[in-house]
Amino acid sequence: MGVRLDVETVRLGFDVGGTKVALALGDAGGRVLAHARLPFPASGSPRRDVDRMLGAARALLESRALGFDDVTAVGVSAPGPLDATRGRILAPPNLPGWRDVPLAEWFGAAIGAPVALENDADAAVLAEWHHGAARGFEHIVYLTMSTGVGAGLILGGRLHRGRLGAGEIGHAPVEWEGEPCACGRRGCLEAYAGGAAWARHLRERAPAEGRVVELAGRRDAITAEHLVAAAREGDAFACAELERWNGYLARGIVWLEMVLSPELVVLGTIPRAAGEALCLEPLRRLVAKHVGPRAAGLRIVAAELGDDLPDRAALTVAEIAASRATGARFSGG
Repeated sequence: MGVRLDVETVRLGFDVGGTKVALALGDAGGRVLAHARLPFPASGSPRRDVDRMLGAARALLESRALGFDDVTAVGVSAPGPLDATRGRILAPPNLPGWRDVPLAEWFGAAIGAPVALENDADAAVLAEWHHGAARGFEHIVYLTMSTGVGAGLILGGRLHRGRLGAGEIGHAPVEWEGEPCACGRRGCLEAYAGGAAWARHLRERAPAEGRVVELAGRRDAITAEHLVAAAREGDAFACAELERWNGYLARGIVWLEMVLSPELVVLGTIPRAAGEALCLEPLRRLVAKHVGPRAAGLRIVAAELGDDLPDRAALTVAEIAASRATGARFSGG
């Protein structure tokens, strides 16, 4: 917090999630110089939700003796589906009531700076590519593994957005007519590997006297973090559930390998927390079993940016906004 912020290059970033918003101030070099977290259960009123975000941003700026007039570019990382070109949130399953929301327009009008909007997985893959585990690669998949599941794609050294937003691997089916998903369909990867769906599953299945409930304090407070902690201790239920979860995630990675043939798959949040022995090594073995010789050219690694990723992702999107405003080239964007 003691780093001086050059007012000529103030960047403001918002990373919007299903349960929280990360806010960050940074500079043109991508450094995070101040940040805050806002609990964010969507209220059903996008306008009210945006006003809360703007209030939190104003407070963060004021903590550094700054205001909206000092902001030179704004980046917003948000769950899809969305239209990055028009700056509109379309219909994310994990943001109830958000339908065709002109988010870039609203932020731009309030803050008075250029705004760029990107899918959260796209923002994350750009951040890891510029600052983290994906530096030096040209064919990359980043998998978001938090409330939902999505993929950010760098193909041939360029962000691949597709026609309607690419990388919605969370809504690819892994079980025909399987578990219901927040998107309204059934059997999606997100219904098995997404943090919100997995937490609901664990709250229904965890043994009342087991270690997972003990760590959580009560059944309705269980999260993936409690499951991972119990698995580290060798709890049988936790180990079996993590093996099941790894199996579904591996199915998604196999899809991506067969279709896109990336050099690198970068995994955030849950896999990063679970680590090599509990998640990454089992995943590599499962993927290799099902893709055969192709696995020799594929690396599966944990995200490098860790807890800083939401801030770095949002500020990377702010760099896209700044480059568009000045006509400068942004690598990969």
